[in-house]
Amino acid sequence: MKKQQPQISEDKILEASWELLGEEGIEKFSMRRLAVRLGIQAPSIYWYFKSKQNLYQRLANQVSKIILEEYHSEGDWKEQLKGLAVTVRSVLSRYPCSTQLMMSTLPHEPDIIRFTNRMLLCVESTPLEQEQKIQTVLTIMNYVFNFVLDDYEHQRNVSAILKDHGAGALPGEEMTRLLDSMSETDAGLFRRMFTNGLFELMGTDKAFDFGLKLILLGIEQVIKEQEK
Repeated sequence: MKKQQPQISEDKILEASWELLGEEGIEKFSMRRLAVRLGIQAPSIYWYFKSKQNLYQRLANQVSKIILEEYHSEGDWKEQLKGLAVTVRSVLSRYPCSTQLMMSTLPHEPDIIRFTNRMLLCVESTPLEQEQKIQTVLTIMNYVFNFVLDDYEHQRNVSAILKDHGAGALPGEEMTRLLDSMSETDAGLFRRMFTNGLFELMGTDKAFDFGLKLILLGIEQVIKEQEK
């Protein structure tokens, strides 16, 4: 009996892509690995996506669509930008490697364009110059992207270190010994912050909100200076 070919569709390819990205990261992602997961030959994928970059574009477009569906604009420009930043972080955190995808694709998909347009609308009512408005939303998005990416890489690094150590000393114990071996001049402030657990705040909601507050206050200051 002839073996039945697995059913394939664009949605199934996208779903399998997210699964593969979550398990192996974007560094190991390939059309060949994706085809193996789907149980098909790699050329079959190219009927739907002409290249890996094209697939990345569609994944980024999917993320942009979800952001737009979950974001609800309310209040003044600051509240709108904050709400957008929080929504973007939430969505990116749920989709593995989505930050890398958003950073490595061009706005050549409809929902990516709609997302970009939505960002610009947040600051349209401000007296900023057009180029300043673009720079404003880029600054916000770069902050969000890098915050999510930094947290993602941190978690991966911690997992890798714990795996390498096995039953040996924990990474924190090694760090403590290293810091104790260094002088007050070279590591005093860092040592006190590490001992007090301040670096554990990295990647938290509190850290995200504070960084976002700094950016929004800076934008507000620029607007006040222009209104003088």
